[in-house]
Amino acid sequence: MKTDFTNIEEILASLPSLPDKLTAVQETLIANLIMLSEIPAPTFEEEARVALLLQRLVECGLDNVSSDEAGNGVGVIPGKDPSRNILLVAHADSIYSNRVDHALSVLADEIVGPGVADNSLGMAVLATLPTIFEALGIQLDANLVLLCSTKGLGRGNLDGLRFFMDNNKIPFEAGICVEGEKLGRLSYTAEGMFRGHISCKLSEELDWQRVGQNSAIIALNDVINRILEIPIPRRPSTSIVLGAIRGGKSYNVMATQSSLRFEVRSEDADMVRAIRERIDAIIADVASSHSAEIEFTVVASREPGGIDVTHPLVKSCRQVMEALDVRPTIRPSMSEVSELIARGLPSVTLGITEASNLHDLNETIRINPIYTGLAQLLAMLFAIDGGFCNETE
Repeated sequence: MKTDFTNIEEILASLPSLPDKLTAVQETLIANLIMLSEIPAPTFEEEARVALLLQRLVECGLDNVSSDEAGNGVGVIPGKDPSRNILLVAHADSIYSNRVDHALSVLADEIVGPGVADNSLGMAVLATLPTIFEALGIQLDANLVLLCSTKGLGRGNLDGLRFFMDNNKIPFEAGICVEGEKLGRLSYTAEGMFRGHISCKLSEELDWQRVGQNSAIIALNDVINRILEIPIPRRPSTSIVLGAIRGGKSYNVMATQSSLRFEVRSEDADMVRAIRERIDAIIADVASSHSAEIEFTVVASREPGGIDVTHPLVKSCRQVMEALDVRPTIRPSMSEVSELIARGLPSVTLGITEASNLHDLNETIRINPIYTGLAQLLAMLFAIDGGFCNETE
């Protein structure tokens, strides 16, 4: 396949036939997907899944394959110019523990199973890219660094990627983050964010004369009601999402413990900080009035930022999607791209296929659109490799 493109128009002209060519790797791709997906990889326990990915890269003939102290897996597809590098990232962890059955069901045009879209398919793409390059005769000018990052979700707080970027000495020209869902996804900005955990504890020596007047659930409910009273502006775009509540043991047992998981997002960093300070004050007041121990912990955070919509990297993504008849879905991201752009590396997140039932045990991806998603990814690698995504002075 031609890879020495002289402009973005030549890349776009090559796209209509590319998805059909990529069906040649279907067997390898699905095999990689099944093997990777069926290994549990909850956050902080990704070692076995990363090890399998590295094994697959070695079997494909890659020499430069390794892991680091954070458990990240790294492989390099060498280019013609060793001084140039492009970063391709997919996170290894999922939300499912090893108590969940990770077996996949492969149907005529669907694959069903926990975490198959988020993000087993992203990892399978990394594992299959060497085969794709060999099958289509692709060699980039730049080295393609394949990074399988750990500790990305929840309390992981992107710590794997942060470790890699802190300790990596390789200069990158641009980055692409790969997610299994959703084809057409285009993320190049990040909102400011923090994820909080509030735990409430009351003494087990509760006064039964006050049954119905106080408990850990009632105290937490007071916190929630007062959080909901915080004024939320339309501009800058800001939201508070109450994600999960737990508390109590049974019908006739006074609740002595309760907890809340929530997330605050805003386009403005000052707004995020102001809401955090307001919640601190709410908790102090409620703890005093209910004689409760209430602890507020921030488990993850992001700073707002991104590249401009006019950046050549974003413009190229839109052109590629249009050529493939894919409608872009623009949305900020809290995932790996937020860390890359925070470090000044022009980066985007792209989705590979159509998905449904996200974060359910019957999470589902469609097979046929995968090849359009892969064509999109290759086209963007060609564009970055050709220098067509660089900002000009």
